[in-house]
Amino acid sequence: MHEIGVVRQVLRTVEGFARENNIDEVVSIVLEIGELSMVIPQYVEELYPLVARGTRFERTELCIETVEGRGVCRNCKRVFPIVKNEGYCPRCGKRDAEIISGRDFVIKEIVVP
Repeated sequence: MHEIGVVRQVLRTVEGFARENNIDEVVSIVLEIGELSMVIPQYVEELYPLVARGTRFERTELCIETVEGRGVCRNCKRVFPIVKNEGYCPRCGKRDAEIISGRDFVIKEIVVP
């Protein structure tokens, strides 16, 4: 379960940002997690309180926004949701798409008072 390392890295990154910008308190951290990113949002959400325990982020809210994995069919050029269609183009039925969204894992926002 590599999500523990992911959450630790998020907190290190936010800590560094807060230190560099003289921020004393963080109200919430907003993450964008792509459906195709290999990071499971549910695990991140469950692990966050455990990893944040005893740190300055213990009371910081974690918000996760899931980004749909989308692809464009190389055969017919249709843009479609990859996961929903199990990788198959709903127009031509081919399974040959170029991924155009949903792979990223981003700290989208750090909310301060």
